[in-house]
Amino acid sequence: MSERSPAPGGLTLVQSLVNTLDLESGADALDTAEGRERFGIAEGEAAGARELRESLRVALLAHAGHPAHRSVTPLGELLAAAPLLVTVSPSDGSAALAPADTGPLLSRVAAAVAESLVAGTWTRLKACEAVDCHWAYYDRSPAGRGRWCSMQVCGARAKMRRYRAKA
Repeated sequence: MSERSPAPGGLTLVQSLVNTLDLESGADALDTAEGRERFGIAEGEAAGARELRESLRVALLAHAGHPAHRSVTPLGELLAAAPLLVTVSPSDGSAALAPADTGPLLSRVAAAVAESLVAGTWTRLKACEAVDCHWAYYDRSPAGRGRWCSMQVCGARAKMRRYRAKA
């Protein structure tokens, strides 16, 4: 959907996971073996990945000031089940949070969220305002007030609807 550049750092994983579902067409990449393989999950783990995806989407909608599209398990509850470790580099002493187990998707997402919190980028990852889209995008606008994944598609549609409603 979006022509925007990918999110920085670990947020690319979060953005990619949220964007596995195309709301307009209903196509879900987690329905395919290739789609699940991208995230290192087995077919039996797809339901948990979908639950995580929709909880992330609700958080990203909130980042953009949009209401939740449906009721989901709160993201904080899901991430609380993902143990993280503090790692310290022996070469420069820098510290970071890392998944205790690099396999599970939940742990990798939790580490990505923690990394983005430290970097101050978490709230810049948003979901498109368009109800038939909700695509995840990274808002690079100076004021951080982006509303759509694509101004040329979703933004233009919204503006045209408002224009027609006034006419």
